[in-house]
Amino acid sequence: MAQPGLAACLEAVLGSRGNANRVYELLERLAAAAAEEEEEDVEEVLGALRACGRLFGALLERGELFVGRLPAEEAALAGGGSAEEKYRVWMRHRYNDCVGWLGELMGHGSFQVKELSLCTLMKFVELEAEYPLVKVEWKGSFTFPRELLKVVVDGLIPLNEDASLLISRFQEYMEYDDIRYFVMKAVTESIGQVMQKTKERPLPFYQQNIFSLISPINMPNKEIDLVKFMVKQDNREEWKVSKLQAHKQAFERMWLSFLKHKLPTGLYKKVLVILHDSILPYMNEPTLMIDFLTVAYGIGGAISLLALNGLFILIHQHNLEYPDFYKKLYSLLDPSIYHVKYRARFFHLLDLFLSSSHLPAYLVAAFIKRLSRLALTAPPEALLMVIPFICNLFRRHPACKVLVHRPNGPGDLSEDPYIMEQEEPSESRALESSLWELQSLQNHYHPDVARAAAILNLSLSEIEDDISGLLELSASELFDKEVKKSAATVPLEFEQVRGLFGKKNDIFAEHFSLD
Repeated sequence: MAQPGLAACLEAVLGSRGNANRVYELLERLAAAAAEEEEEDVEEVLGALRACGRLFGALLERGELFVGRLPAEEAALAGGGSAEEKYRVWMRHRYNDCVGWLGELMGHGSFQVKELSLCTLMKFVELEAEYPLVKVEWKGSFTFPRELLKVVVDGLIPLNEDASLLISRFQEYMEYDDIRYFVMKAVTESIGQVMQKTKERPLPFYQQNIFSLISPINMPNKEIDLVKFMVKQDNREEWKVSKLQAHKQAFERMWLSFLKHKLPTGLYKKVLVILHDSILPYMNEPTLMIDFLTVAYGIGGAISLLALNGLFILIHQHNLEYPDFYKKLYSLLDPSIYHVKYRARFFHLLDLFLSSSHLPAYLVAAFIKRLSRLALTAPPEALLMVIPFICNLFRRHPACKVLVHRPNGPGDLSEDPYIMEQEEPSESRALESSLWELQSLQNHYHPDVARAAAILNLSLSEIEDDISGLLELSASELFDKEVKKSAATVPLEFEQVRGLFGKKNDIFAEHFSLD
């Protein structure tokens, strides 16, 4: 509810044009709150917001704001137009002032003020969609309050503060197909303007706010799904916003514009996690994402592991040719692969990349040797996964079995011709080596690991092992499995004991009886 003074002011302005100047009483409250010139009472600011929302909402419905290209205020008032036209122009300028202050208040210290400013602006968007302030050039043409929505978008993605809570409040409006479309266009425009000024320097708050705004976007799968519009149009089938291709194009440009700039490290991970499900399927040309994936792949660590998923989709589903892919994949094999959070996903993708029977033997042998060498320092839960993984590679590539069946092969590190530090798989001399590492694991302290490694002493079956259940095996699961094992009865003596002290004790008792 508006305070009595604000309510009286609102009634006066709406009741008579002679009281139009009292609109400044409302706008001054908004200006003071936006400028934070003094300690404002939040309830008073909220009251002024509600009053302005009601005032200009009513004026929009009445059609009392100037429609068309707005002339300069001083020139229009000094000109020879009618009093009616001058009033409409003047009040339209006051409406623009109000919109400007509402945009400023979306960065206010109080979330209540931010939220009400957002909702008031979106109410104006809805009203402008119904009562356009732009002249319709021809019958059947379409209008949308794009500039007003851009004020909202700019308020949602500030440069110096986290706006995720306000963005979550805005998500309900993104269900409208036309709102979503023009938000994507506005975000693309904002990125171009803001990031150009920073000279490629990351802006953590700004880029995180953009990600929070665009990552939950639910794109339609079919054109018939485009049915919910805030702007009601009679000939919707002729409207560009009703075309799925236009939405895909806006979506693609927005993401490409966002991802072409350097991101904070944490944001790379967040983007890569949703890339294969929420971004690539809705792009007209997914292969355009190769530049971003190449940059992410080169960062190293977990980010490189996550980039594999996107590269896999582009290579296998979109026939992308990626030079030196296996060389770069080979370079990712370091001790951390057995410990990282994304170990299961990495080995799942590695299994897919090494599944082709057309890969050269030297390449697969290099992967087998590096995995085996790194296995010497891996935890038991990782070893129980990687040993069957290596066995499956032998089944797919029989030419690599020479690593197991080489007589008089190297027995330890000092004799091994394999060059672990060599970045080029073809020059690592892996095929000249043997798997003495896995033979060493046959003496591992964990019996399950020793048993798994001993399988290489036998002839491998042709059927591959299913490792899907081992990819996410954890140390706690391994411990629980050991604890739940039933202990076998182990005989400690040849003759079974019949009593606590045995037969001799009985004789002793007879001789020294008290009876």
